Amino acid sequence: MNSCGLLRIKVCRGINLAVRDTVSHSSDPYVVVSHAGQAVKTSVVNKNCSPVWNESLTLSLKDPNVPFVLRVFDKDTFTGDDPMGDAEFNVKPFLECLKMGLQDLPDGTKVDRVQPSHDNCLADESCIVWNQGKMFQKMILRLRNVECGEVETHLEWLDYPGFRG
Repeated sequence: MNSCGLLRIKVCRGINLAVRDTVSHSSDPYVVVSHAGQAVKTSVVNKNCSPVWNESLTLSLKDPNVPFVLRVFDKDTFTGDDPMGDAEFNVKPFLECLKMGLQDLPDGTKVDRVQPSHDNCLADESCIVWNQGKMFQKMILRLRNVECGEVETHLEWLDYPGFRG
């Protein structure tokens, strides 16, 4: 399938991630984001359960109906990396805002809000905001399949034929 455009996912920080290194009572986390057969990852932050990455990862949107998957791992030197939870996010609300063809809005205009539900991994309300001529979405994703942890991300649309933003 051809690309529909490019999505920049800024992986900002982890919040209260699970401890996986029993000796140091910490973890060495990194994040992998995947979509439709593509995967990109952040660097490893050593010995930190509330890491700050502030790294931008770019993926092609192949199919708007296929969710993006974010997985957190603990880097291990001598054994396989330990899973630290996962979350899915859907870009459909974000794309719907882009389709509106908005322009000349004041910076900081909230175009839409996505509420946490059983159908998403949002830990809190997620606002889609127009700022500096572009559409952005901030999300705090609650990790599944783990005892605790959240990851803050920001979405930015880089290129979408027929879409503004």
